[in-house]
Amino acid sequence: MTLLANTIDCLDWIRIETRLDSEGYALLPGLLSAAQSQALMNTISGQSNNQMNGLTNGLTLRRITLTDNDPGRGQLFFFNNQLPEVLATLRAQLYRHLMPIANHWNHVLNIGYRYPDTLDGFLQSNCQAGQERQLSHLHRLKASDYLALHQWSDGELVFPLQVLIQLTEPERDFSGGQWVMTEQRPRMQSRPIVLSLHQGDVAIICTARRPIKGSQGFYRVNMKHAISRVRGGQRIGLELFFHHAPGSDQKETHEQATLLDLDRP
Repeated sequence: MTLLANTIDCLDWIRIETRLDSEGYALLPGLLSAAQSQALMNTISGQSNNQMNGLTNGLTLRRITLTDNDPGRGQLFFFNNQLPEVLATLRAQLYRHLMPIANHWNHVLNIGYRYPDTLDGFLQSNCQAGQERQLSHLHRLKASDYLALHQWSDGELVFPLQVLIQLTEPERDFSGGQWVMTEQRPRMQSRPIVLSLHQGDVAIICTARRPIKGSQGFYRVNMKHAISRVRGGQRIGLELFFHHAPGSDQKETHEQATLLDLDRP
């Protein structure tokens, strides 16, 4: 994965930081190849509809099926402790470049915590804080499925940025199903944002809250994201996180995970 690591290091990080500061998201087109996207999709392709847990390509996944009573419809496949090599490389390399941005956001918002220099150091702090449950997951949405507005911000140590990855190609593999974000500023109407991603595209987005400079200094705005209803085909994507959630993968039940993971709109 040296090529992917070098590609990430060579990105225009000044532009990315500027975009994250001004809009709360930044697009990285074509960061993953079609082969890498297909390999990630293959981690769920062998799972039957009756399996709660499956072992595919040496990776253990825990599946959550969302129904009409949940904040969305479709299937979520959570990685346990091990991530595929491409995701492990992506997460570690992106963290190195995003950590200074996250620390700057904490600084301007007068938050005392500073993120460690390495992802391993941050995950060790997560473990010490009782945050051991992996949040990174794939989703599989078919016709009429969707994910409602949500944010994954449970726990004492939440990294303010996360990653979205598009694995299937819009209009070829599925229709509808767009990434949607909302930004809620005090005393203002929520601002909608639509992200147009193609297969292999990556987006860095705000996890929950970010700073915006106003006339009297910086203040926090709240952001959520969703996936609009899929009209046809099958949509597969991925959310990659730098922090873990409270609890243990081994002790978490299906129902508990559903309630804890998704923040209802």
